[in-house]
Amino acid sequence: MATIDIFNDDAFKMVTLTDALNKTEFQPSLLRSMNIFTPRRVRTETVAIEEKNGVLNVIATSARGAPLEQKTKTKRNIRDFRTNRIAKQDTITASELANIRAFGSETELVQVQAEVADRLNGPSGLMREMELTWEHQMLGAVQGIVYDADNSTVINNWFDEWGVTQDAEIDFDLDNATPASGAVRKKCNQVIRQMQKAAGGAWVPGRTQVVGLCGDAFWDDLTAHEEPRQTYLNTQEAADLRNDVGMPYESFRYGGITWINYRGTDDDSKVAIGADKVKFFPVNAPGAFQAAYSPGEWFDVINTPGQDVYAMTLPDTSGRNAFVDVEVYSYPLFICTRPKMLQRGKRT
Repeated sequence: MATIDIFNDDAFKMVTLTDALNKTEFQPSLLRSMNIFTPRRVRTETVAIEEKNGVLNVIATSARGAPLEQKTKTKRNIRDFRTNRIAKQDTITASELANIRAFGSETELVQVQAEVADRLNGPSGLMREMELTWEHQMLGAVQGIVYDADNSTVINNWFDEWGVTQDAEIDFDLDNATPASGAVRKKCNQVIRQMQKAAGGAWVPGRTQVVGLCGDAFWDDLTAHEEPRQTYLNTQEAADLRNDVGMPYESFRYGGITWINYRGTDDDSKVAIGADKVKFFPVNAPGAFQAAYSPGEWFDVINTPGQDVYAMTLPDTSGRNAFVDVEVYSYPLFICTRPKMLQRGKRT
C-alpha cells in the first residue's frame, strides 16, 4: 500500500486540488454553458441585494407657469441572503491502495494522484455530482423556485422574496386536432409581452431573447404541429424538417422564442422539466440571473473571493492511517432578480 504520509505532499493540499479542478474541463451542462448567471464572488457568507421599485409614469399636462409635479423618490430595499453549502466526500481506504506501493518507487505519488483525480473527476466522481447539483439549482432559479435535492424542500422562493405572484400557466392547446390559424403564434406573443412588461429595465430591445425549455411530450407535439412546420416549408430551411427540427434534445426558433427539448437526468425526476410542460426565461437580460459564490469555511480561504468549488484530502487522524477522505465543497446562491419575467406553459 502507499504510505499515508504521501497525502501530506503539496500535491494534495486544498489550494492545489482546488486550482486543478478550476482548470479542468467540466462535463457540459445546458444552463451552465448558456452563461446566463452573472458570477459574483463575495468574501462573506451573505449576499446583499438591493431592490429598487422604480416605476415609469406618464407625465400629466399642466398650464404654463403652474407648479411642476414632483417626481416620487425611488424606494430602495436592501436584503441579505445566505449562500448554501453543497458538500460531499468519498473515502479511499488503505486496502484500495494496496497494490500501488513499491518501496523506493518514483511512480507512487503519480499513481495516488491518479486515484484521487478519478475520485474527483472520474465518470462517477464527486465533481460530476457537484455539476448536477448546480444544474438542478440553476434550473430552479430560471423557474423562480430553487429546491433542495429532494425536490420538495424549498431553498429559495424568489417570487416570495420579492413579493410578486407568478403568472398563470399558458395552455398551448397542442393536442387540438383543428387548431385556429395562428393559435400557437398568439401564445408566443403572450409569453413575450408578459415577460417584457415584467422586465423592469432588464429587457434590452434587439438583444434580450426568450428561451423555452420543453418537456418531451410538449416538444413532440410542438414540433409536429402544422403551424410551426409550415413556416419551414418552401424556404431554404425546409430540409431541416428532415434533420434537426423535431429531433430529441435539439432546438429551433419560432415565434420569437428559442425552443429547446431539455435533457435532464435519465430518470426524468432528479433534474427534469415535466413532460407536458415548458418553462420560459430571458437570456441577455442584464442582472436577471446572478450566481454568488462565498469562500470556504477554513482559515486558508476566509475573506477571499469565493470560488466555484473547493477540494481537499483529509487523512485518518486516529493513528491507524486506514483511510483518507476526498471532499468537495461549494457555497453558491443562484439568484433570480426578476421572477415576474418567468413564464410557463403546458401542452394541453
